[in-house]
Amino acid sequence: MDYILLFIGFFLMIGGIVGSFLPIVPGPPTGWIGLLLLHLTEKVPTDWTFLGITLAVAILVTIADYIIPALGTKKFGGSKYGVWGSTIGLVVGLIFTPVGMVLGLFLGALIGELINDGKDLKKAFRASLGSVIGFFFSTGIKFIVGIVFLVYFIKHFLIYKSEFFAWL
Repeated sequence: MDYILLFIGFFLMIGGIVGSFLPIVPGPPTGWIGLLLLHLTEKVPTDWTFLGITLAVAILVTIADYIIPALGTKKFGGSKYGVWGSTIGLVVGLIFTPVGMVLGLFLGALIGELINDGKDLKKAFRASLGSVIGFFFSTGIKFIVGIVFLVYFIKHFLIYKSEFFAWL
């Protein structure tokens, strides 16, 4: 059973990294489940403090993933309409991943800004660009968390590898 948990856990760790780029897979929570499975083996002692901290990180990064693009819109001069537009565009764009997400985010913010102030295309474009920059920033954070989770997974496995392969 430990080998099955180890294999599935490693598969989920890779899925967590892939999920950094594909919104179909929630990256950090998927990677965290991989860490959990490793710790549920009989070979690796369960460290609930470590698992609690990494769970909190996974949850925070997942929540931030939906907030950061809107903050990017705001930071680049967008209005409430642009923020709402970028959020709606991101959700609609999920249907057409991955290009649709970026395009949906951009167009959503652009349309929102044009609804708010239809005369200033340059300002609307700038706010839309901010939403895309925010999206790439949040994707980068998810990727870094996924890599860190994978490093911890491998580190813990290597520490206890003799337990896994004691029969050799």
